[in-house]
Amino acid sequence: MHNFEYREPDTLEEVLALLGELGEEAKIVAGGTALVIMLNQRLLVPSHLISLRKLRDIDQIESSDGTLQLGALATLRAVETSPLVKEQSPVLAETYAQVATLRLRNMATVGGSLAHADPNQDPPVTLMALDARVGLASANGSREVALDEFFIDYYETVVRPDELVTRVMVPRAAPHTGSAYLKFLPRTSEDYATVGVAARVSLEPDSGVCQDCRLVLGGVGATPLRARDAEDLLKGQKSTPELLEAVGAAARQLTDPVGDSRGSAQYKRAMTGVFVGRAIDQAWERALA
Repeated sequence: MHNFEYREPDTLEEVLALLGELGEEAKIVAGGTALVIMLNQRLLVPSHLISLRKLRDIDQIESSDGTLQLGALATLRAVETSPLVKEQSPVLAETYAQVATLRLRNMATVGGSLAHADPNQDPPVTLMALDARVGLASANGSREVALDEFFIDYYETVVRPDELVTRVMVPRAAPHTGSAYLKFLPRTSEDYATVGVAARVSLEPDSGVCQDCRLVLGGVGATPLRARDAEDLLKGQKSTPELLEAVGAAARQLTDPVGDSRGSAQYKRAMTGVFVGRAIDQAWERALA
């Protein structure tokens, strides 16, 4: 690991001031589960490392006006076990519970898992399906970005060098809405998934047809992929095996997977279609419950 200057500010304002001053020369460390590996491999060589260890004002999990607010420094384990998350967005608790191992979930943070922008992660897929937004702050002000506009490419986001992810906002689902996240693990829970799929379905209660839906794919592209063409096939329809097969085929067309130890590109595309159907089916059942 190369030499760098380690900074440990006491307040968010101090962090933002340092980011404004140092820009691309600095990197943020919170849980460090991804950053430390990248430093050891010299994939990143910052001259300054800014720790968020002393901050206590952006780690809360709260609800305001029907919107779930996840502080960027909340750990994945905190989200997984939060009674508020389980009550307001149970699929989110389910998703965070599927991330790697307990030891990692106790260290990794909500904000870090998004800022790292690894396309194989689980939470961004579900968060995008839930229409989440990301709060960003800098010394010059703050802004919000929809999660389906947040990721640009492999390990690349819209976050500017002087900005910090401070929170994630998840709106409460409409009535008669069900959501699900499913993934296929080729080996152990510590490994990345071959494919992950999040589905959200809102139904018209009398007719049982789909009013609205979100379908997001993980692990099969440079970023989490919103399958809009596949969503359009669902709207105004009732669930049938033939419809789910058509939606899965439309989703497969969007993918651009890389073959690796978890499966060939062809296999990942095939599994995408399978898990799209399963995720929609589970979300549909939950919307009817």
